[in-house]
Amino acid sequence: MKLFLTGGTGFVGSHFIQHALAAGHSILALRRPGSTTRVVLDVHPTWLEGPLDGDYRQHLEGVDVLVHLASHTPNPPYAPLDECLYWNVFASLNLAKQAFEAGVKKFLVAGTCFEYGRAATRLEVLATDAPLEPEHSYATSKAAAAIAFEGFAREKMLHLKLLRIFQTYGEGELQSRFWPSLREAAVNGRDFAMSAGEQIRDFVPVESVAAQFVRHLDFAGNSAGAPSIHHVCSGAHQSLLEFAQYWWRHWGATGSLLPGVIPYRPNELMRLLPAPDSTP
Repeated sequence: MKLFLTGGTGFVGSHFIQHALAAGHSILALRRPGSTTRVVLDVHPTWLEGPLDGDYRQHLEGVDVLVHLASHTPNPPYAPLDECLYWNVFASLNLAKQAFEAGVKKFLVAGTCFEYGRAATRLEVLATDAPLEPEHSYATSKAAAAIAFEGFAREKMLHLKLLRIFQTYGEGELQSRFWPSLREAAVNGRDFAMSAGEQIRDFVPVESVAAQFVRHLDFAGNSAGAPSIHHVCSGAHQSLLEFAQYWWRHWGATGSLLPGVIPYRPNELMRLLPAPDSTP
């Protein structure tokens, strides 16, 4: 299939390119001028440079699936809500409208488990129809984007899959995030200060995330005008401390883990898990 991809230089997008090209798909990937992928690619897609809010109708002709992975400030510190809404909702939906006008009928759109927000404090596990109660600007904009994309797909009778990604880690992740920071301390023999680590998460390696997105390029069973929501996850769960201890041993770290040194973030979600039927 011919894919039009956004977010191809990002953490998940870089891995998606490798998996999708290996599966035999062709990719026209939109990137900001001068941006590079988070991991070194064996084979490159056809790159198209420009902002997300540009006019790409001529490039969208003949495309089978629009794969939308681009997102604005998915990591703290998050941009203000109006900025997140512009890029994650308005610019994203405008691109979808261009794709529709060019004849594209299938859309694969990335979301985040943090769209569920405070609902996770009441629900032991989250089904795909759990209420959306986001707590910060990025998650709020992604929840709004999900609703907008669903409405657009119903109105235009399009095939749409929304894939909400759970706790992803791996090569190409921003160094400021937990797994890369943990690895950096481990391989350099330093101690690692962290929170008490009681947060329960579904940790999914980025290679699995990319592979799940590629599998979802098959729209068999997805009816036009009936968008579906799926979780991108591992189907297993553990505490952040257990996750850290596993990798600390895996890397043969000589320093010490120091749980409880760093306080939890304000409004930390202590449990954020997909329902059992959400497993890949």
